[in-house]
Amino acid sequence: MPDALQFPIIDLSFPDRFSIANLIRQGCVDHGFFYLENHGVDEELISKVFEQSSNFFSLPIEEKMKLVRKNHRGYTALYAEKLDTTLTTEGDSKESFYIGPLADDLNQWPLEEDLPSWRSTMETYHQKLLSAVTKLLSLIALSLKLEEDFFEKVGALIEPLAFIRLLHYPDLNSSSEEIFGASAHSDYGMVTLLVTDGVPGLQICREKSKQPQVWEDVPSMSGAFIVNIGDMMERWTNGLFRLHSLQILAKTVLWNVWKAVALSLVHQDSHP
Repeated sequence: MPDALQFPIIDLSFPDRFSIANLIRQGCVDHGFFYLENHGVDEELISKVFEQSSNFFSLPIEEKMKLVRKNHRGYTALYAEKLDTTLTTEGDSKESFYIGPLADDLNQWPLEEDLPSWRSTMETYHQKLLSAVTKLLSLIALSLKLEEDFFEKVGALIEPLAFIRLLHYPDLNSSSEEIFGASAHSDYGMVTLLVTDGVPGLQICREKSKQPQVWEDVPSMSGAFIVNIGDMMERWTNGLFRLHSLQILAKTVLWNVWKAVALSLVHQDSHP
């Protein structure tokens, strides 16, 4: 396995916006990844999200299944998804919980008496991250040599489809075979912001068409989000910003919290 990758560090508080935009361009052209720090989401809130995520996934399966996913919101059980359909395994070794836009009243929530403050924590986290992404989008626009309010003008910030995905990767170290928490895939949408507990597992393959494929570790960075571009961004930039395959090795991952933000030009009420 090659040495762990190093990506540009984007500081949202840095006053020279054009220098930061150039760093974003470098990261997206070379890797499709960068780190985001001073993003406005405090460590205390992130710790609460991890704690509340753990509380939910620790519930009995029959309680979690009461919130089984509908309208892309809610719980998905272990092995229910397989991102790489060419694999012969049962399914990806993860369970997840999806939280979508807060205004459409489609989200499912655990009962307050079962998980106190769960909903309020996730709603606050959603709002804080959407604020950070809004700031990030202006820098991404500058990195593409566009006006910094470009995405606002074209409507990308009108009812954006912003989803939180909470993921639990169970401890499967007793198995001798290679097991994937999230098998090879690309992320949909525009950008994904990821925060982990520091346990390794996330990998990327920079040359998807070459065989054998070489997978490289993506290290976490304390206090920073890992940001990667999605299918939509690669298409919008006509392949200038590169999209790489992702996977997560379940044998080395315990708890992760994944924040995926898909900023669509389509209003929610007209989205399929």
